[in-house]
Amino acid sequence: MADVAAAPGHAEAVSTKVDVPLDLIKLSLDERILVKMRGDRELRGRLHAYDQHLNMILSDVEETVTTVEIDEETFEEMVKVQLSYTHKLFLTI
Repeated sequence: MADVAAAPGHAEAVSTKVDVPLDLIKLSLDERILVKMRGDRELRGRLHAYDQHLNMILSDVEETVTTVEIDEETFEEMVKVQLSYTHKLFLTI
């Protein structure tokens, strides 16, 4: 279907042919990735492993939760951002 160039600095022989969507994830192994979740949550971390169900093992994970609250008196939007860090995370989708 499509060819994707190998990441610079990687000496390993990695197939760059993308036939199915999981091939794109294979190219992201040992790279920092962004996972957007429901409820305005995001995970950023280094991808170590995954399976056909998109279960993933991430390390050095930064979780960002963004919430918007409306002040009842002034009707102004207040955006709150919560950050948390985790060394290792098993993510199941």
